[in-house]
Amino acid sequence: MAETEDFVGQEPQPVDDDFFKEPMKKRRRSDRDQRFRAFPSAEQSALKEYEKLESRTRRVLSNTYQKLIQSVFLDDNIPNGVKYLINRLLALIEKPSLDPIYIGLFGSTGAGKSSLINAIIQQAMFLPVSGESICTSCIVQVSSGCCEQYEARIHLLSDQEWKEELKNLTKLLHRPEELGREEEDAWDRGDAVEEAMWKLQMVYGNGVERKSYEELLRAKPKGKIPTSRVITLKAEEAGELSLKLDPYIRTQRRGWDEGSAETQIWPLIKLVEVTLPRSELIPEGVVLVDIPGTGDFNSKRDEMWRKTIDKCSVIWLITDIERVSGGRAHEDLLNETIKACQRGFCRDMALVVTKTDKLHLPEYLRERKVGSQAIQSQREAVLERNEMIKLQRNKVLKEKLKRKLPADSRVLDDSELVYTVSAQEYWQQTLLTEEETEIPKLREYIRRRLLDKKRRMVTKYVTEAFGLLLLTDTFSCTDNLPNEYLHVSGLRRFVEEEIQLLEKAIDQCFACIVQPLQEGVQNARSSYRRILGACLVRSKGNQGFHQTLKAVCLKNGIYASRTLGRIDLNEAITQPIYEQIDPVFGGIFRSGKPADGSALMSHIDAFKHSLQEKMTEIGIRNGWKYDSYKKSFLIQEISAILGGLEGHILRKKRRIYESLSTSVQNDLKPCYEEAAQITGKKACERMKDVLRRGLDRQVAEGMFQRAQGRMQHQFHQLKNGITEKVKGSITTMLTLASSQGDGLYKELADVKSEYKEMEKLHRSLREVAENALLRRGMQDFLLRMSPSKSGPPKT
Repeated sequence: MAETEDFVGQEPQPVDDDFFKEPMKKRRRSDRDQRFRAFPSAEQSALKEYEKLESRTRRVLSNTYQKLIQSVFLDDNIPNGVKYLINRLLALIEKPSLDPIYIGLFGSTGAGKSSLINAIIQQAMFLPVSGESICTSCIVQVSSGCCEQYEARIHLLSDQEWKEELKNLTKLLHRPEELGREEEDAWDRGDAVEEAMWKLQMVYGNGVERKSYEELLRAKPKGKIPTSRVITLKAEEAGELSLKLDPYIRTQRRGWDEGSAETQIWPLIKLVEVTLPRSELIPEGVVLVDIPGTGDFNSKRDEMWRKTIDKCSVIWLITDIERVSGGRAHEDLLNETIKACQRGFCRDMALVVTKTDKLHLPEYLRERKVGSQAIQSQREAVLERNEMIKLQRNKVLKEKLKRKLPADSRVLDDSELVYTVSAQEYWQQTLLTEEETEIPKLREYIRRRLLDKKRRMVTKYVTEAFGLLLLTDTFSCTDNLPNEYLHVSGLRRFVEEEIQLLEKAIDQCFACIVQPLQEGVQNARSSYRRILGACLVRSKGNQGFHQTLKAVCLKNGIYASRTLGRIDLNEAITQPIYEQIDPVFGGIFRSGKPADGSALMSHIDAFKHSLQEKMTEIGIRNGWKYDSYKKSFLIQEISAILGGLEGHILRKKRRIYESLSTSVQNDLKPCYEEAAQITGKKACERMKDVLRRGLDRQVAEGMFQRAQGRMQHQFHQLKNGITEKVKGSITTMLTLASSQGDGLYKELADVKSEYKEMEKLHRSLREVAENALLRRGMQDFLLRMSPSKSGPPKT
C-alpha cells in the first residue's frame, strides 16, 4: 500500500505542513522519473502516463474510501452493501502496483549465466565468474530498487532444515565395515560421498567422516551463524558489495584451504537477493534470477529451486556455443524449461547462446558449407556462424515446442527465440560491436515485457476502479432505485442455469485428458522396467554409484548432484504418461480461445459474455438505458470476479501437473526407505534389486492407475473450486444489487466528484494507449533512418 501513503488523509493542513508540500511533490516526481531511467524517451513517456493514471486512480479510491468510512463510523449496524463497497475499495487500494517480472537464467555449469547478468547490469565482475568450474553455488536474484546503496540479503537454511540435511549427509559418509578393498575404493570415489564430505568439512572442519550425526549436532560450526538466519550486506559501490558477497556465493573448490569465515557457512545458504540502486539498464520491477541447473540435495533448497523456476514468467535457457548442438545436459534443461511452461507461470522462453565470440577460424573454414562469398576475417566468420546458429536452433526449438505446447501458445508466435550473445566482447569489443553482442537486444526484451505488463495492469486497474465508483455513486443516490434497480430476479435464475452449464463445460474440457492419461498409463506399464534399468546403469559399473544411489533413495527418488546432474526416478518412470498428456494439458490451461472448446479459460469467458448479454437484455426490457450505471456495474463486477479466477487456476495448475510424479513417489517411498538402509557387501546390487522388486509390486497393485486417479481428482477439485467461487461471488453481488428492504441504500457521503474524476480517467485510457503506439512508431522510424554503426550490417 506504499502508493496510498501519498494521498491518505488529504484534509486541510496547518500552515507549517503546507510549507513542505511542494518539495515532497517534486521529490515524488523526481523519484518517478528515476524509476524509468532504463527506458528510451518514447517508452518513458508511456510509462509516466500509465503511472500517473494509476496514481490518480488510487487517490480517487482512497478519497472515496475515507468518505464511506466517515459516513458509517458511528453506526452499530453497517448495511451489507456498504460493507461490500468498503472491502472492495480497500482491496483495490492495497492491490500491488505491479508484481515483479521474474526472468530465470537457467543453464548448466559454466554456461555463462553470471557473466550474462553482469553484462546486462553493466558491472563486469559483480557476480563471480569462472570458465573452469561451477561458480555460483545457490539461487541469486538481482533487481534494482529505490535503495541508496547496493544491498544483498543472504538467506540461510533454518536450524531444522540444516539438521535434516546433516542427517542425510552423515548417512552417506557412514562406511560399512564389511566392505572389501575394491568396494572401499569405489566408496571413496563416490560423487555423493565426496560432496557430502566437502560440505561438512566446510562447516565443521576436518575429521567429520569419523563423527556421528549426534556428535556433529553438538559440534560448533566454524563460521558465525546469525540467529535470524539472514545476513545483510551493504556498500556504496558495486565493486565493494561484490567483494563482500563473493565468498558467500562462489562455490569453494575441494582441496582449498579453510578460507574465510564467510566461506565456512556456504553450504547453509539457500538464496541470495541482491538489490541495486535505480539503474539506467535494468528497470525496477524486473528480477533476474541465476538458477543452478540441477537443484540441490537439501530438500528445502531443491523445493526452492523448483518453485523459483515455476514463478518465472520468462525463462532464458543459457547454453554456450560449444554445447548448443545437443548433449544430454542441454536436452534435460530444455525439457525442464518446457515443463515450467506447462506447470508454472512461464509464458515466454528463449534460447540464449553464450560465448559466441569463440571460433577456431581454420576449422570453421574447412567445415563451412554455406555461402559463396569468401570469409575475410574472424569477425565475418563469427557473424555468419551466429546467424546460422540462430536459424538452425530457432527451427529445432519451435518444432520441439510445437510437440509439447498448444499450437496457439504465445511463445510460438515469437519471431526470435534464439539470441547469440558474447559477454566478453561486450566489454572488449575487439571483434564485435556492442549491438552485435546482442546484450542491448536482451535489455530491450526486458523493457518491452515490463512495459506491456504495466499497460495491461493499469488498464485493468482503472477499468475495475471505474466500475466500483459507478456502484458507489449509485449507493449514494436514492432517487430512482425502487423503479429501476430491482429487476434482477430473472438474471439470478439465468445465472444458476449458466453455472450448471459451466460445470458441464468444464467437465467436458477436463475429460479431454482421460484418454491420453489412459494411453500414457499403458505406455508406462510396458516401459517402466527399461526406464528404471537405464537410470540404474553407469558406464563404470557400480564404482562410486553405490553412494549416489543411496542418496537417491534417501531423498525419495531424487538426487541433485553438481557433477552427475539431476536424477529423478519418479519423473523418469512417469515420463511416458507426461509425453501423452503434455499437449492436451497445455491446451486446457492456455489463455487463447480455441474453436474446439478445449481451453478452460475459454469456457469461463463464454460464461462471462453470456451473463453480460443477459444483463443487457434484462436492462432493455426493464427500462434501463443502454449505458446505464446498473448494467455497467454488473458487467464490470462480473469481469472482476471472473478475472480473479485466472490466478487461482494458475496456482492449482502446478499441483495438478506434478500429481503424477508425486503419487508415484509416495507409493514408492517404502521401497526407497528399505533400499537406503542396505549396507555391506554387494550393497549396490541389493539396493537395485529392492527397487526393481518394489516397483514390480507397486505396478502390479495399480500404481500408475492410482496416479491417473489422483490427477483426475485434482481436476475435479479445481472444477468445484471454480464453480463455488463463481457461485458465491455472483450470488452476493446480485443480492446487493436487488436488495431494498434492509437499509442497503443508506444515505452515504456524496462521491459525485470522485465519480466524475474516475470517469475522466477511464476515458483517458484509450488516449494514453494511442499516444504510446504513436511514440513507439516514431521511435522505430527514427531508428531505421539513423546511420548504421561501424561494422558490416547484420544479415
